[in-house]
Formats: sequence, structure tokens, C-alpha cells
Amino acid sequence: MDMLKEAYWTLKRMNMRQLMTQGVQLGLIVTSALMIWKSLMLVTGSESPVVVVLSGSMEPGFYRGDILFLKMGNAPISTGEIVVFNIEGRDIPIVHRVIKVHSRRDKEHIDVLTKGDNNYGDDRAGIYADGQQWLHQNHILGRTVGYLPQVGMVTIIMNDYPYLKYALIGILGLLVVTNKEG
Repeated sequence: MDMLKEAYWTLKRMNMRQLMTQGVQLGLIVTSALMIWKSLMLVTGSESPVVVVLSGSMEPGFYRGDILFLKMGNAPISTGEIVVFNIEGRDIPIVHRVIKVHSRRDKEHIDVLTKGDNNYGDDRAGIYADGQQWLHQNHILGRTVGYLPQVGMVTIIMNDYPYLKYALIGILGLLVVTNKEG
């Protein structure tokens, strides 16, 4: 509670120029984070270069809370690769292993079948959209190229407790604005 009082008095003592400078610094931090994300998208060729594993469907390979690094690449997708994909009508990407790949005659289009390592059957039973039998290139966000174990638990906790997320963002913003350096 003392930290909030100190932050309040620090803000109250600032003149308009100092407040504007701190606001610009906060904007620069947010803009830098967005630029880093967009740069990662360009380098990896994936619209989501970093994802968090949200379920136990890939255990024992990946556990809930692991952070995965993705890259799309130009090589054709092959059986055994772990891919992250989106299904129409679902907001959350899914991490599963490719178990079958069918190339069409034109060799530009592929059909992919996936399965979670810890799941009994393939993803046609309950994961894919109704009537969908295969994934296509447009569904796939990227291939897993690396991971950090358990680091993503912070994201899961913040999604489970949204008030904690908003409080943390507010406190971090307040710390940036009341920073006395510069």
C-alpha cells in the first residue's frame, strides 16, 4: 500500500512536461514490444512465433505451461513434426503431432492429419471442425523448433485470474510512469 501512496505523490509532484515525458516512455515500451513481435513474425514466417501449451494432450513431450518457439519454413510438412494450428471457430491454437501427410497431384496443396501424443485417437474425433477431415496449409501457424519448460505458467495463471493480469499491468505501467530516472 505504501508503494501506491508513493506513486501517487510522485505523480502529483510532476509537472506537465514530466508527465508527458513519462507517457511517451510508456508508449515507447509498448511500441518496442510490438516491433519485436512483428520482427519475430517476419523472421519465423509464422503469425504466432511463440505459443504456450495449454493442455496435457502432448505429454510427455510437452507439458502444460511450456513455451514453444515456431517457424514456418519452406520445406514440406512431414510426418512426425509437431505443428501448431488453428481451427475455424476456435480462438486458441492447438499443438499436435503430424501423423499423416497427403500431397495432391499439383504438389502445392497438402492434407495433414494430427494427433496429440497423449490422446487416444486422431484429431478428426473432436478437435477439427464438424465435417473437417484434414488440415490444410492455411490452418498451420508453424512448426515447433524449440521450447522453454514451464515458463508459460505465468500466462496460464493470468488467463485463469484476469484481475491479477490487470493489476500487474497497472502496477507495471505505474512503475514506468513514476520512474524518476532521466
